[in-house]
Formats: sequence, structure tokens, C-alpha cells
Amino acid sequence: MRILALAACVAAAFTVSFFMRETVPPWTVLVCAVVFVASFLLGRRMAPGWPAIMFAAAGLIGLVQLIVVSLAVALPWFLGRLAHQQAALAAAGVEAAHLRERTRIAHEVHDTLGHELSLIALQAGALEMNLPAEHQAAAASLRMAASDATERLADLVFLLRDGDPPAVVDLRELVDRAVASGLQVSFTVDGRVPSAVERTVFRVVQEALTNAVKHAPKSEVVLRVSTADATTVVEASNDLGLRRGAGSRLGLIALRERVRLAGGTLRTSREGGKFELVATLPHSGPHSGEA
Repeated sequence: MRILALAACVAAAFTVSFFMRETVPPWTVLVCAVVFVASFLLGRRMAPGWPAIMFAAAGLIGLVQLIVVSLAVALPWFLGRLAHQQAALAAAGVEAAHLRERTRIAHEVHDTLGHELSLIALQAGALEMNLPAEHQAAAASLRMAASDATERLADLVFLLRDGDPPAVVDLRELVDRAVASGLQVSFTVDGRVPSAVERTVFRVVQEALTNAVKHAPKSEVVLRVSTADATTVVEASNDLGLRRGAGSRLGLIALRERVRLAGGTLRTSREGGKFELVATLPHSGPHSGEA
């Protein structure tokens, strides 16, 4: 239907051109104005192809016909195409911004609230072992509720599924908070972590601690952050947990994507009764400072 409508516009402009050889009657201007608007609207809704062939064919008849068809039909049609492309680019930009914001919120919820819930579960587990028998059931219930909330949070993050997160606390403070909650952590830093990758390093360490709290709370977590030759490597290991929840892999999936966006690689293994995580982050990655 649209190609027929455009053909009608070309035919109208072509016909009017025969009345504009010596003078320009007012009614021909009105017809050309209507054809101009119609061609512009059609240009916003049609793909290129036949229209260009139609314009060229109309212009072969004569110079006047070429000028009238070009100004009344071809020009507005191409302007309509340009407006359509600009609108599509603007819509794509808005959609991309929305997607980045949703992803940023998902990452922040998982990285912050998920970590805090894991620490609550760890503290409840410590209480369960130290409280009198009559109160252990309540502590166990609290621990299970915190673990279930962590899993439900993981499901929510999956539905939301990078932007620049808010300022993060120091790595040492992050580890100290985990230790204060009852987790055993051996933490060493070799070299200064550059600002280009410090946010990503923080997230890797945070995810390693969160995984240990959720799946191996009685294991010692060995963390090492080393910087040399324009590369920072984060290594983490702990005993392999016996239970893995339905959403337990989501954090590692998000972390792998975060590391990839920073230009690095993430490797995990579960061999010899140990879970090991190694993140390699080059300082000149494409988005090193935005992870």
C-alpha cells in the first residue's frame, strides 16, 4: 500500500509538472505541498529500494518533470528517511541507557545486599554453634532465612539483568568485615592496585568472600592480589562447598562478564576438594575503570 501511495505522489507531481512549463498556477503549488507532506510521511515508514527507481524513471521524461518530482516527492521522501533513522538512533540510545541502568542496579544489588545477607547467614551459623541448645533452633532458622533470601535475591538479579557503581570501601576493610563475621581469611597484597582496575578487583574479592560464606563458611579463604607488568591478578581459594543453591552460579556469571568488560579473564576450577578463582586484569583494558 505504501509503495502505491508513493507511486500516486510521483504521478501527481509528474502530472502537475505539465502545467508549470510557463507559469506556476496557485493550485499546482497546493498540490505540490500536499504531495510534499505525503512523501515525507511515507519516507518515515518505507525502506529504500523501489522509490529510488521510481524517482529516476520519472526524471527521464524531461527536465521540468525531473525538477518537480525531485522537489515535491524525492526530497521530502529522503528527508523522511533521515528523520526515521534519527528517531531510530534516539530510541536505541534510550533503550541502551535503560539496559545499562538495569544492569547497574542488578550488579549493585547482588554485590552489596547479597554480600551483607551472606554475612548475616555466617553470623547466624556462629550463633547456632555457640548458643544453648534451646536457642540453637532459632539461630538455625535465621541462618536458613538469610540463605534463602540470598537465593531469592539471585533470582531477582537474574530478572533485572554496566554503569559506574558508587564509591567502594577499601579492600582491607572488606576483608576485615568478613573476618569480624567469623570467616577465616588469609589476605595478601603484592604491589599497588591501579585505579584503572581497583573497582573490578574489589568486586572479584567481594564475590570470592560471598561464595565462601554461602558454600564453605568453615573453610579458610586464601586471597592474594598481585600487581606486576601492567597486570593485576586476583587469586582466591577455599574448600569446596557441599551445597550449591539454584542461584549460586549467577554471581560468577555476572563477575565473569564484569571482568570481560574490563578486558580481563576469569578462570574457576573445582579440583582436589578446592574451589579456586583467578581473575587476570590488564591495566589497559577497554573499560577497565568502569567495571
